[in-house]
Amino acid sequence: MIDNKNIISNEERAVLVGLMQKNNTEAQLMEYLDELAFLAETAGATAIKSFFQKLPHPDSRTFVGKGKLEEIKQYAIRHNATLIIFDDELTGSQISNIEKETGIKTIDRSDLILDIFARRAKTAQAKTQVELAQYQYILPRLKGMWKHLERQGGGIGSRGPGETEIETDRRIVKDKITLLRKRLSEIDKQSSTQRKERGTFIRVALVGYTNVGKSTLMQVLSKSEVFAENKLFATLETTTRKVVFERTPFLLSDTVGFIRKLPHHLVESFKSTLDEVREADILLHVVDVSHPQYEDQIAVVNTTLQDIGAFDKPILMIFNKMDQYELRTFDEWLDDSVKKDLLKQLHRRWDNETHGNAIFVSATERSNIDLLRETILERVKRLYEERYPFLNSFY
Repeated sequence: MIDNKNIISNEERAVLVGLMQKNNTEAQLMEYLDELAFLAETAGATAIKSFFQKLPHPDSRTFVGKGKLEEIKQYAIRHNATLIIFDDELTGSQISNIEKETGIKTIDRSDLILDIFARRAKTAQAKTQVELAQYQYILPRLKGMWKHLERQGGGIGSRGPGETEIETDRRIVKDKITLLRKRLSEIDKQSSTQRKERGTFIRVALVGYTNVGKSTLMQVLSKSEVFAENKLFATLETTTRKVVFERTPFLLSDTVGFIRKLPHHLVESFKSTLDEVREADILLHVVDVSHPQYEDQIAVVNTTLQDIGAFDKPILMIFNKMDQYELRTFDEWLDDSVKKDLLKQLHRRWDNETHGNAIFVSATERSNIDLLRETILERVKRLYEERYPFLNSFY
């Protein structure tokens, strides 16, 4: 699945393309393209230009109109772009047509995310999950993607399954999907057994949009080294630590981040990883409150939790990066009393919307962490008392 020979050694120069339809604004679309640029950066590319077009619906042949595609082509040629990335999912024939018209390798958002996951996957489970998602992505595109799939050069979008005969044979791809599902099912059984062996511990899981600071918060709360990086999808494998607050133990897990337009094949393939969320007793929904579109990110996470059947669990909203929020929101000349009033309004709003289940912190600055620990401890203790009353004297 992951061919190390294909990992890029030099940064690709990417042109980004989005489509503005009636259900979104230009500001939203630019924010989406900024996120696409961050995804490209995570994959090792440099986004040199973003294009968008207003259309009531995508062009069936090339997604954007003929004139816009020619504009993209000319810009890409003049600025030595090696890659075109579309923010929406393309069909195999659209990819083939665009590459034929421009002469430049073209991928879509799903392909880019799959590439990042392939790059990040370390364990046998994660590698199998990503490989399965890649084959599921390829299967409906085989008819129009032979040339796209036969690329032997390196780069983003080239880390799919490697053998040409597999890539171009629908029956063999289906057989491979069946084999991978069987292998993943065996791994899932092992993971399920490991989770059952954790005994009666209360389980707490960190969830949230990708790159909101979950892993940093995990480090702070568990006082252990957990990989954290300012890139999307730094964490693919679930990390679980035993944490003890005031003699009360519980299990704390850091999970893969969610994102807008997360390929459904990945959600399906990462079912066993997401089981950690489904089986948790308490969810800590971490939010990057400094992000301009943090409310949209909250909605994406809530929708994903609903999709995997975990939205009915007790959820504590943790609004992280308050230090960055203040830097972004407040002018340096703003009066302190005005700042305090605005912060109170922010707190009041989310306290009301979450029915008192909101805490505002900065994991990097360690601000308000003591209150967060106390709140988590209180809720964990309450669950122990409800579920295991005979352990009350111990906890």
